[in-house]
Amino acid sequence: QVQLVESGGGSVQAGGSLRLSCAASESIFSLNVMGWFRQAPGKQRELVAAITSGGSANYADSVKGRFTISRDNAKNTMALQMNSLKPEDTAVYYCIADRTGRRYWGQGTQVTVSS
Repeated sequence: QVQLVESGGGSVQAGGSLRLSCAASESIFSLNVMGWFRQAPGKQRELVAAITSGGSANYADSVKGRFTISRDNAKNTMALQMNSLKPEDTAVYYCIADRTGRRYWGQGTQVTVSS
């Protein structure tokens, strides 16, 4: 059972930046994919970005060029650098990790972007 703990959420004005971090309870070498989902009020949860164990990253079209995902296998952490934030980025952000067909979720961290 992998435990994931997010940190770094908060409130920021439009155009600002935030950095989210996700700490895993064990080595992330075996975690094939790690990523971030988000869910805004009244909307479905959506994938924001994902990164493989080899470092290949994918992004939702809505965040391309503004968000950067990274992982540090030595520190068992993953991060999401969010720049040029927009009010529509407001959501609860969840860290996820996949291993052998099972997905683990963090508890979520709130990001609020004001105009």
